Amino acid sequence: MLSNHFQNGVETVRHAWSRIPNSEESQFVDDAVGLVRKSDGSSVESLDYEVIENFAYREEQARRGKLYVSYLLVVKWLFALLIGIGTGLAAVFINLSVENFAGWKFSLTFSIIQKSYIAGFLLYALINLVLVFSSVYIVTQFAPAAAGSGIPEIKGYLNGVDIHGILLLRTLIGKIFGSIGSVGGGLALGKEGPLVHTGACIASLLGQGGSTKYHINSRWFQVFRSDRDRRDLVTCGCAAGVAAAFRAPVGGVLFALEEVTSWWRSQLMWRVFFTSAIVAVVVRTAMGWCKNGNCGHFGSGGFIIWDISDGQEDYSFAELLPMAIIGVIGGLLGALFNQLTLYISSWRRNHLHKKGSRIIEACLVSLLTSIISFCLPLLRECSPCPESDPTSGIECPRPPGMYGNYVNFFCSSDKEYNDLATIFFNTQDDAIRNLFSAKTIHEYSSQSLLTFLVMFYTLAVLTFGTAVPAGQFVPGIMIGSTYGRLVGMFVVKYYKKLNIEEGTYALLGAASFLGGSMRMTVSLCVIMVEITNNLKLLPLIMLVLLISKAVGDAFNEGLYEEQARLRGIPLLESRPKYEMRNMTAREACGSGRVISLPRVVKVSDVVSILRSNKHNGFPVIDHTRSGESLVIGLVLRSHLLVILQSKVDFQHSPLPSDPRGGDRSIRHDSHEFAKPVSSKGICIDDIHLSPDDLEMYIDLAPFLNPSPYIVPEDMSLTKVYNLFRQLGLRHLFVVPRPSRVLGLITRKDLMIEDTENVNTLELQSTSAFELEDLGFECVQE
Repeated sequence: MLSNHFQNGVETVRHAWSRIPNSEESQFVDDAVGLVRKSDGSSVESLDYEVIENFAYREEQARRGKLYVSYLLVVKWLFALLIGIGTGLAAVFINLSVENFAGWKFSLTFSIIQKSYIAGFLLYALINLVLVFSSVYIVTQFAPAAAGSGIPEIKGYLNGVDIHGILLLRTLIGKIFGSIGSVGGGLALGKEGPLVHTGACIASLLGQGGSTKYHINSRWFQVFRSDRDRRDLVTCGCAAGVAAAFRAPVGGVLFALEEVTSWWRSQLMWRVFFTSAIVAVVVRTAMGWCKNGNCGHFGSGGFIIWDISDGQEDYSFAELLPMAIIGVIGGLLGALFNQLTLYISSWRRNHLHKKGSRIIEACLVSLLTSIISFCLPLLRECSPCPESDPTSGIECPRPPGMYGNYVNFFCSSDKEYNDLATIFFNTQDDAIRNLFSAKTIHEYSSQSLLTFLVMFYTLAVLTFGTAVPAGQFVPGIMIGSTYGRLVGMFVVKYYKKLNIEEGTYALLGAASFLGGSMRMTVSLCVIMVEITNNLKLLPLIMLVLLISKAVGDAFNEGLYEEQARLRGIPLLESRPKYEMRNMTAREACGSGRVISLPRVVKVSDVVSILRSNKHNGFPVIDHTRSGESLVIGLVLRSHLLVILQSKVDFQHSPLPSDPRGGDRSIRHDSHEFAKPVSSKGICIDDIHLSPDDLEMYIDLAPFLNPSPYIVPEDMSLTKVYNLFRQLGLRHLFVVPRPSRVLGLITRKDLMIEDTENVNTLELQSTSAFELEDLGFECVQE
């Protein structure tokens, strides 16, 4: 299994690299020749995280003073504030809606089953069906990019891959209302993953000033239009989504750092932390307002917080063995979950979705979920209520119309409860709260927990991949807490100690399954501590996470990596493949020739080249007086399209407009070259040129990037991979081994002091021997 996945990964990398063109004199690494086709037929495109230092950029930087830089810094913090407020309000709206829909559903069902269980089931199934239908209809007809959790797509975006539609306004609307329908409809999924996508959409829309398509935009917000600036905003949005979903601000920061981002710096850390703190304040304020009864059925549910601070105080050394077993079980079940969802999602894409049956599929899954959750508890005999403990605050059974611990469902006596209905016939948040609850030993039977584990695991696998917004955090916690509580029951029976709580083992089981499926460690550990409010369990959570991740890694990759591969998202992972050590940059370029452009090019030639291929970058060649060809830079396809559309830079002469190199004032602002986020941008077919326009020329010198990154042809592919990923590049020149060395730059050359007292002339005249003693040297030409 390991060797197969290893070989598949190597073949994927080789296939991507093989589509990159080269030439005899200089090779050129492009982003998989322009567009990479996804498995569903749509396309993805690389992002320009590199700063394009053309003359428009340099002129703009020269005009900016210290006051403008301070203004940009203030705006960045203001955007962080707005992202936190917006994401927090979106989370409040989603949770209020889900809890109220669920509350009305259970209240009506409980009131009707007092008279007729058949009528109660029909009403229960109908409400679920309507909610799920509304969700899948919104996604399929209005916002197709809102399906799924959205985390693989956002991870791809921060990795440098732009997927059409993932950060648009309609995707945000579809994500919010679709999550309300799918989660409120009782499907085996959660709203936490979609909240991460929601936060990213809010951040992106703020960064581009709204939506131009729906005429909801403001020029005041259109400050950060480059992909580089949007990347920072989207990172803040991801952290805000996790902070809102779990009320875990620190966990949100660590999630963004560990799971979704490929690039990080200390300044971004502060803004992400500030955004998460704002989300925590907004959510806390909303919950305080709802405690006064202003939120209907919201009550204490909705926002995940399973306080087990009154649970198990201590643990013995002998308990580490069953806890380690929980970690192994989590790794095995998590890896199996990833593999099953991968196979089923692949089959669904290849057979089911091609027939246009996404709405029917989601409705059938909804009916199956309603049948299982309603009918299985009917087959379970009720149990007598335990002796009431006034200090626990838990009532047995719960009154009709209420949901929580000890649900009276199809019981002959008023002092009985149905343990299977306590898990099934509940919201997932309350079911998890019941499984985590302390001082409720013997509330569940092992038969009921095992039945629920098998059925809910099956439902989670089947539901994953349907055309609705779906997160896997809460279903994973449900599955893990079920088998964790089962192990806890055996530990209580075997050790016979009074201080052992089954709820503690349920928490460890939840952590182990998430670690075995998603392969997160640090962020997940902090999230579990924050949502349970029990710091004493931190070492145990760390133990089961490490074990479950190690076991899961032995079988396959994490859930998000597997789903990204299934969706055709070309992620560059943190570590290059082992085979890259024996490959060079020249070998990776493949056999295609580079398509280059002369400095002064005819408009008709540009149009012909853009129509004949999908490359997104072109080397620009100039000729010296001696006739030698010289690469002077790189021009992007998007920049060429802007130039063709505006026509203001056309000239009649085939000679350079400025023989000194094009250092002249140009008629474009750098923002004009920025492509709208998650959109296709300008297409060559959208540009209309007259015959006279086609006969004119363009001097490309002012628009090209004169300093692209360059590597020698014999550099190992491992070093090329690390350079490409860590710098967030889109293109990389591969050139022959240079014949001359102008100098060497070391650490001291980069330590530029902000003072005018440095005698640079004296430094330049220092001998090479003296400089070498200082730790660097300069080799003169």
